[in-house]
Amino acid sequence: MPPQVFEQSIQISASAIAVERCITEQTLMHRWLNPALRCEPIGDWSTELGSRSRFVIQIPLLQPSLKSVVVEREPGLIVWEFQGFFKGRDRWECQPAVRGTLLVNRFEFEIPNPIVQFGFDRFAAKWTQDDMQAQLRRLKRVAEEIYRSMG
Repeated sequence: MPPQVFEQSIQISASAIAVERCITEQTLMHRWLNPALRCEPIGDWSTELGSRSRFVIQIPLLQPSLKSVVVEREPGLIVWEFQGFFKGRDRWECQPAVRGTLLVNRFEFEIPNPIVQFGFDRFAAKWTQDDMQAQLRRLKRVAEEIYRSMG
């Protein structure tokens, strides 16, 4: 079965540098991530190539997590590859535009367990796409606020 792909983008009235800070600085990241999601470093926090982290879904008792590693990194681009109940990549790319930055988020994944896949398709796929869009809107607000303060 081919991987599922959710790709969304948003135009942000801020420099690519300000937008990238929102993706690479842990304190800023927690301002726009879904409040039920926590990102923890494995070792020291970094978004350099090979850096590891864990994304924990804060569901009481369960707290499922995905371990991730940065597999691509260049200015304006970061790709996390993850393993867990999902296997795939989360790509964030800042594309400079006439009025700021176009941020593109591409979430490409497979769910190896057919029962988990069924549950995801039935209950969580639409919620995940809606949540990705909400996260982009929150990230936009944070990036534009930072950009204004960089003034």
